[in-house]
Amino acid sequence: MDGPDGERNGKRSDTREEHSESAPFSADSPADRDSEATDRQPKPGARARAEREERVTIDDDGVVRWLLETDDWTVTVGRDIATCLAIVAVSSLLLFGISGVWPAFVAVESGSMEPNIAQGDLVFIADDDRFVGDSAVAGTGVVTFQSGQATDHEKFANPGDVIVFMPNGDPTETPTIHRAHFWVEAGENWIETEANPEFTNGATCNEIVSCPAPHDGFITKGDANAGYDQLPRSGADTTVVSADWITGKAMARVPWIGGLTLAVGSVQSLTGVGSIAILAGTAVVALALFAMAAEKRKP
Repeated sequence: MDGPDGERNGKRSDTREEHSESAPFSADSPADRDSEATDRQPKPGARARAEREERVTIDDDGVVRWLLETDDWTVTVGRDIATCLAIVAVSSLLLFGISGVWPAFVAVESGSMEPNIAQGDLVFIADDDRFVGDSAVAGTGVVTFQSGQATDHEKFANPGDVIVFMPNGDPTETPTIHRAHFWVEAGENWIETEANPEFTNGATCNEIVSCPAPHDGFITKGDANAGYDQLPRSGADTTVVSADWITGKAMARVPWIGGLTLAVGSVQSLTGVGSIAILAGTAVVALALFAMAAEKRKP
């Protein structure tokens, strides 16, 4: 077309041809994209070679690093067991440092302290010279029930400290965990001077072997018991508890966990097998379970 309009149309046509030549279609076809993705994926041989280069070995990295980082399943099992043992050892040392006694826990075998301490509880104990409350008996670190009432010193929902002691000072007897009610001196008729008639069952000093008191010490009682331990056929059936017979003070309890310790004791009494042998057998079973779990993880 001649004239201005024809000239303009010719320019438009030339412009389209220039754009077509300078900006060719750049979108990749699906086949091209798949080819590039395949090129980016590592070859099987290259992957295996990289894994071999990254694998920890004794020759290249030393024994210590190999033990700490290897994925060998046998070493992994041993490493897990060693970690558990280390945690137990550190925890035990920490508990001993806090409590000052070992073992730092006792299992409760009866319900004489219920509801405040129940049968099967595991109780954390501390030396009697630690965590001493106000108005403790001189030289003992133990606050009695009577003193605790005046100073608001409470343990396990009642005034006074709960102590763990050997009945009659006999280390072969099962330790008793009861509350210290009051302190008596040698020769004292404590039934008349200190005792609460509610807990004497109407007994007189002449009817009680440990009255007058044969030595200085504590009169004790289980929270759930009707009378003092020093009465005939009552409680722990012990004489006045000397301070030297106390092995610790109860500080805290973990419900029911003590049943495991009692179960071990029951197995020991029924089979005659020592506690060390029982623990060793338990360790063997634990190792077997670890090995089975590791076998499942083995590549």
